[in-house]
Amino acid sequence: MVVIIFRSRLAAGHDDEYEATSKRMIELASAMPGFVSFKTFAAPDWERVSIIEFESEQTAAEWRNHPEHKQAQRRGREAFYDRYSIQVCHEVRSYGFER
Repeated sequence: MVVIIFRSRLAAGHDDEYEATSKRMIELASAMPGFVSFKTFAAPDWERVSIIEFESEQTAAEWRNHPEHKQAQRRGREAFYDRYSIQVCHEVRSYGFER
């Protein structure tokens, strides 16, 4: 399992375009082979954190390099984000509890 942590702060003025692009990227990613999950959380200081899981480093790389995703990445740097950081992590251990 590969976990991608995407931390970001949105820039002002592109809300509608960002929302449409974000929705499309979630649809596209979730249809990719090896996709596991995607969730986004917002902090009180306006930082957003997205956690994206793929089955392997290969399937995560296929997503990273998808042509439509590459266009969205470029647009993100041009307009959508004031800043972002990405961490790609390998699962060391996994366990949980559910009632």
